[in-house]
Amino acid sequence: MKKTTLFIIFLAIIVGSLGFYYYQKNIYSKEILKLEILGPEEADLLEEIEYIVKFKNNGDTRLEEPELIFEYPEYSLPSEGDSLRVTKTAEDLGEAIYPGQEQTFFFKGRLMGKEGEAKEAKVSLSYRPKNLKASYTSETSFTTVIEKVPLTLEFDLPSKIESSKELRFRLNYFSNTDFPLPDLRITVDYPSDFEFIESSPVALEKTEWDVGLLNKAEGGRVEILGRVFGEVGEEKVFQAKIGSWQDSEFVLLKEVARGVTIINPALYITQQINGSPEFIANPGDSLHYEIFFKNIGEETLNDLSLLVTLTGSAFDCQTIKAPEGDFETGDNSIIWDWRRVGDLQFLPPQEEGKVDFWIDLKKEWSIETLDDKNPEIKTKVYLSQNREEFINRVSSKLEIVQQGFFQEEVFSNSGPIPPKIGESTTYTIMWQLQNFYNEVKDATVKAVLPQNVKLTGEIFPEEQEEKFTFDSASRELVWKIGDLLAAQGILNPAPNLSFQVSFTPDASQKGETPDLIRKAIMTGEDQWTKETLSATSSAINTTLPDDDTVSTAQGVVQ
Repeated sequence: MKKTTLFIIFLAIIVGSLGFYYYQKNIYSKEILKLEILGPEEADLLEEIEYIVKFKNNGDTRLEEPELIFEYPEYSLPSEGDSLRVTKTAEDLGEAIYPGQEQTFFFKGRLMGKEGEAKEAKVSLSYRPKNLKASYTSETSFTTVIEKVPLTLEFDLPSKIESSKELRFRLNYFSNTDFPLPDLRITVDYPSDFEFIESSPVALEKTEWDVGLLNKAEGGRVEILGRVFGEVGEEKVFQAKIGSWQDSEFVLLKEVARGVTIINPALYITQQINGSPEFIANPGDSLHYEIFFKNIGEETLNDLSLLVTLTGSAFDCQTIKAPEGDFETGDNSIIWDWRRVGDLQFLPPQEEGKVDFWIDLKKEWSIETLDDKNPEIKTKVYLSQNREEFINRVSSKLEIVQQGFFQEEVFSNSGPIPPKIGESTTYTIMWQLQNFYNEVKDATVKAVLPQNVKLTGEIFPEEQEEKFTFDSASRELVWKIGDLLAAQGILNPAPNLSFQVSFTPDASQKGETPDLIRKAIMTGEDQWTKETLSATSSAINTTLPDDDTVSTAQGVVQ
């Protein structure tokens, strides 16, 4: 009995202590501190928004050791600093929150996410009421929905394709956000039985492309070449996503899907330029296009129309000749109608028809940035439900200008002008280069010195000396330039060379204007088309047509 009484008393003490502790911990109501976040309920992607955090002590007790923590929504871009978690210490809050005291803080940032995604900002305020040992924490949150993502992502992909046939399609992207989009990346999910061949730009592991920073009104394109295999009638779905890398995680901003259907082909379309199915074009070329179409189906095709569109800065559309077609300047297209082309009016199974046209390439066209390098000429052919695209590469253009001077600032020339028999006169020969559209490998310039002309050993710039040689037997000069970048000599400086020659005429040259140097020939391998390129300059004689200080008469040997 005595043990039972002692146990009851002991239990009462424990329960009383717990009750007292619970009473002390809850004697202060957290509702007395009002904490709230104000902000916009909707916002566009990366639109700067402002969160207003307010709190007020509505009680009669001073709140000590306060600490406020504000957390931006996940993947946000704070306007100040990089941390998504901002702490206001007791010092920032004035060491205490007094009865009736109210404070307001502002936090600006930009939201990152996809359209319709809810982004939650959070705030917590911890404190200890005066004369109490227990600490309290008040919490609240605010949700903003991303209303609009002004970022375009779309497939340029036909709705119907043939199994096992090469398919070239594009993924276009464009930003209209007011704030730069950082660290962008595009990913593509291919359907089953898709064979990747190549892409431009080059892919990361065939499915990813690094875009980087994208400013407002900027965009680009990913072009993919591959093959899709499947049964007739089978549907294949291509999916693409664009997002930003934040804290080593991919933040999805936009996604798109496009379905295509495998069809049984009825037409087989091919193209030849100047008789070649894989023609490499050069600036200034005259091109004869032939478009062949063969009925590989089982039924006769009637009353067809064929449309060709031309794309490429190299085309000179003013030169188009299409005797049986009609050319539209607005979209650079040519259309052939069955009323004028018999093969389009009636095409039995296994029969082949043809249309053709002629067009010239410009001898030269503007190159404003290095993005204009590696030019192509493209033709898209539309016939019935069939679409084909043909792409041909265009080689670069090399230019070399050879000039001769007596009076110039590089070397100090001397000797009689006009030249005299038996006396030496020195001249300066200058080579100036330009490479237009593609990178060129192993560029070289060669020229021959005539008899009675020799090198003096003066070369400028001096660092080119080791690349400049002369063979006494053949009298050939060789300048091994090396590799040239696209637009070198146009958008950026190209290597140039000046060297001095000495001419001593003999009696057989009296009354003549002999050559100081034969024509210069520049060669190199185009890295875009793998073609060997060449350019030729005119020879330079003693009349020095580029030196205004020397008249034609002063070039005649005396």
